[in-house]
Amino acid sequence: MSVEPTVPTQPDVASPAEPEQNGIVGSPLSRRGFLRVAGAAGLTGVAASVAACTTAAAPAWSFGAPATPGAATQAPATTAPASEAPASEAPASEAPSAAPSADPNIPAGWTDHDIAAREVVRRYLGNLALAIPSVYGEEVFKILADMLGADATWPDPAVKPAFVQVPQLLLNDAISPLTPETDGEWKVFRLTIDEIEQKIDALMPTVAALGYNKQTPGPTIRVKEGDKVRVIFTNNLKEATGVHFHGVEFENFFMDGVPFLTQKPFASGEDFTYEFTADRPGSLMYHSHHNATDQVGRGLLGAYIVDPRTPTKYDNFDRDYTWISNDVLGGFTINGHGFPAVLPILAAVGETVRVRYMNEGIMYHPFHSHGYKQTVVARDGYNLPASAVYDADTITVGPGERWDVNITCDRIGLWAYHCHILPHVEGADGMFGMVNVLIVVPEKAHVDAIVAALLA
Repeated sequence: MSVEPTVPTQPDVASPAEPEQNGIVGSPLSRRGFLRVAGAAGLTGVAASVAACTTAAAPAWSFGAPATPGAATQAPATTAPASEAPASEAPASEAPSAAPSADPNIPAGWTDHDIAAREVVRRYLGNLALAIPSVYGEEVFKILADMLGADATWPDPAVKPAFVQVPQLLLNDAISPLTPETDGEWKVFRLTIDEIEQKIDALMPTVAALGYNKQTPGPTIRVKEGDKVRVIFTNNLKEATGVHFHGVEFENFFMDGVPFLTQKPFASGEDFTYEFTADRPGSLMYHSHHNATDQVGRGLLGAYIVDPRTPTKYDNFDRDYTWISNDVLGGFTINGHGFPAVLPILAAVGETVRVRYMNEGIMYHPFHSHGYKQTVVARDGYNLPASAVYDADTITVGPGERWDVNITCDRIGLWAYHCHILPHVEGADGMFGMVNVLIVVPEKAHVDAIVAALLA
C-alpha cells in the first residue's frame, strides 16, 4: 500500500481496520503493526493520557527522572571557549560519503548522513511519537512512521524526548516561577549568582557556566507596568560582577548596573540591591555588565518581562514563549540548549502564540518560521503603532535586540523554525543548534495531554 505525502485538514483519529505490516524502513505502518513492534503499553498509556486530558484540568507539571538515552548519534560538538565566539560555520565532522552506502541496514540511495540526520529527529520526538495516532490521526501517523523508520527499537516507550532530558527555562518558570516577596509597595525578588554545569544536550558533556539561581537563562523576572521593583542579588562567584536591566529607563542612573560608571562591582559573598519602577511594558532583559563578554557569554542572562496594565489588541494571545538566543556558551543555543534539546513551541489550532526573541549573543540571527507568518508587534520593548505592524517569515534579531511576534495557528503540523544562517543549524550529522519546532495540534486538550505525558 502506498501512502501519498498529504496531510488531511481534519485528521480522523479513528482506527480503521487495516492489514498488519512489519515495522521496517520503507514500509508504511498500520497502527496495529506499530503497537506490536513498539509496545502496546507505551502507546496506549500516552493515548489514554491524551484522551483523559480532553476533559481533565491542566496537569500539575513536575520533572520525572530523565531516561538514559539509547544508542544514538552523538550531537555535534558546538562548545566554544568561554571568552571566544564560536566559529560561524558548521561543527567539525566528517563529510558524508556521496556514494550510496553498502550497509544493508541503510536504505538504498541513503548515506550515513541521512541516518544521522534522522536519528536527531528521532531523539527530538522520543516517546512523544507514541501519541501521534491519537493526536493527529492515522494518515499522519503512517507518513511519519515511514519517514522516521519506526521499528523494534524506535520509538522506545521509556525514552523521553531530548528536550525533556535537560532542564528548560519555560518549564522551570511554569513549575516554580520566581515569586516576589512584598515589602510595602515594593515587589522584592532574590537571586543568587552561581557557578554551574550546563547541559546543552543530554548526550554532550556539561560545560562550565554561570547562572542566576543556578540556571541559565536565569528565571524570568515578571512584573506589571507601574510596579515598584527591588531585586537583591547575592554573588556566589569567585569574581566580582554587576547586573544591568537592559531596556529599563532609570530615574536613578546609579541603578543602571555598569561597574565603575554607576556602581562598584560587588565581590564574592556580597549582595547588591537594584530598585526601580517598571514604568513601561515590554520584553526586556537582565544580564552582567562586568567582564560582560565572558560573563554573559558563560550564561549570566535572563528575561525581564513587564506586562501592560492596559493591553492592546496585539496583547491578546493564548501562549507565551520566551526565545533567548546565545552563540558563545555551548555554541548556538535557544534558551541554553541546542537542537534536539530545544523545547518546542506547542499550540492548538485557533490559538495565538507570542514569541519574544531576545538576543544575548554576539551575532545576528535571522529566525525563519516554516508554514506560518510572524506578525511583528513590538521591538525592544516598544509596541509598534498599528500602522507599522507587519508580517514576515524571517525576523533578523541583532545582539541586544528584542522582537515580539504573534503567530496565529490555523493548521496542524510539525513546522521547522530556525536561524537561517545555515551553519548555525545544520551540518553533516543533521540539524543542531538554533533549530526549534512549532508543533500545532488539533485541540488545546492535546497540548495539556502531551505535557502531562512528557513529564509523567
